[in-house]
Amino acid sequence: MSNTSNFRQAFREARNNELLGPNVIAKALPYVGGGLVLTALGTYGGLGIIRNSPGLFFPTFLGAIVLELILFFVAQNVASNGNKAVALPLLGIYSLLSGYTLSGLVFVALRTPGVGIQGIGIAAISCGITFIAARKIGSNLSEADGMALTKTLSLGLIALLVVCLVQFVFALFGVYTPTWLEIGISGLGVFLFIGASVVDFYILPRTYQDNEYLPAALSMYLTYINLFIFILRLLIALNGRD
Repeated sequence: MSNTSNFRQAFREARNNELLGPNVIAKALPYVGGGLVLTALGTYGGLGIIRNSPGLFFPTFLGAIVLELILFFVAQNVASNGNKAVALPLLGIYSLLSGYTLSGLVFVALRTPGVGIQGIGIAAISCGITFIAARKIGSNLSEADGMALTKTLSLGLIALLVVCLVQFVFALFGVYTPTWLEIGISGLGVFLFIGASVVDFYILPRTYQDNEYLPAALSMYLTYINLFIFILRLLIALNGRD
């Protein structure tokens, strides 16, 4: 959920309400798609490690998270400065690491009755449907509605980030969230990232110029990866309840 910093920065820069890059989303989409393909490859590799060397996965998972966070800020800065030759491979590595850290959740989904591969497919298709709907809604938001929605979601995403960090720390010590609370948190995450996908289509053309498609692609990538994660978490919580 590193895109909360992206979100706040975009909110500040979009206050002029002028379209700086009317074509930036169209230019960013191929890179979003490429990042998602690399994420799938990283997930596949992580699943292989879990199945063949389970003792190796957890320490490499923690290392991947740390490296992913560092790489996010480095890649974001390089992309924002327009250094595409350096930004592209960094974003590619970031996408692979995202897939690797996602593989644990996918593994749990595959082993959860009622979720499995079909649940993963549902989560992916739901993201695609959200994209189609968000494009129509977000592109037609008024200035007042767009800025109000952006400000509200930025606060919600910060709160969600704090909750998820607390969950992660507790999980390291073997303390897990009760099922009813996990359902609530996951449902909130789905709701917030559906809203974030709408806001992307409003705020990105007002934040980035057409030649700044790489940072725009990173923002959209993070939105849909996080939406996928929370849909999958919700499915696991619903089907894994007692």
